[in-house]
Amino acid sequence: MNRINQLFSNQPKDLLSIYFCAGAPTLEGTTDVIRSLERHGVNMIEIGIPFSDPMADGVVIQQAANQALRNGMSLKLLFSQLADIRTEVSIPLVLMGYLNPIMQFGFENFCKECHNCGIDGVIIPDLPFKDYQETYRPIAEHYDVKVIMLITPETSEERIRQIDAHTDGFIYMVSSAATTGAQQDFSLQKRNYFKKIAEMNLKNPLMIGFGISNRETFTAACEYASGAIIGSRFVALLEEEKCAEKAVLQLKTMIGK
Repeated sequence: MNRINQLFSNQPKDLLSIYFCAGAPTLEGTTDVIRSLERHGVNMIEIGIPFSDPMADGVVIQQAANQALRNGMSLKLLFSQLADIRTEVSIPLVLMGYLNPIMQFGFENFCKECHNCGIDGVIIPDLPFKDYQETYRPIAEHYDVKVIMLITPETSEERIRQIDAHTDGFIYMVSSAATTGAQQDFSLQKRNYFKKIAEMNLKNPLMIGFGISNRETFTAACEYASGAIIGSRFVALLEEEKCAEKAVLQLKTMIGK
């Protein structure tokens, strides 16, 4: 069983997934961050592939991506860094990146390298669902790489049902139609959106991301979904502390976990 499916089967609630950008703040720190996150009880990790134009990301992650690129991070180097990660880490690992560098690498080569490294899934925000269905799904399934799709408050119920029927792993529920970045609390409108999606009784578990940075937002996400994805807040802490251990401990204190 894919580690993503296994995770949601074993622990369906109160999950914490953390995103960071590979190659930032240091080029060689990728595996150290991953090991530190698992050691401190993080349930799943999203490893960002830096890109020069990350359209779904706010300032914090944009700056991390730019720094990673200046440091010399590339997809080829990232796969070499992850080559032996499964000798030390057992939790699900997901790569998150944009289509351009993945297409330059070659989608089948990308999925093959994911399989070889033990990467369980990928999130590609600018991959159209139609293209996934028609072109990329058979390749990803061949290598047992889950392609995780995003939904937003603007996604129609029909499209959500289609995504749920034709993907496997989890659905990434974006909290708002905006870029990534910390928020202090979720509005009633956003909570109603979370409730509406939760009541659709989808077969895939839900994870809520964008804007989660404290106890209030983390608790709200866990109320309506299997858990929360935290990116910008951890990336900012990692930049401040230059130490994954300190950054994850601070974050867990902030969210009360």
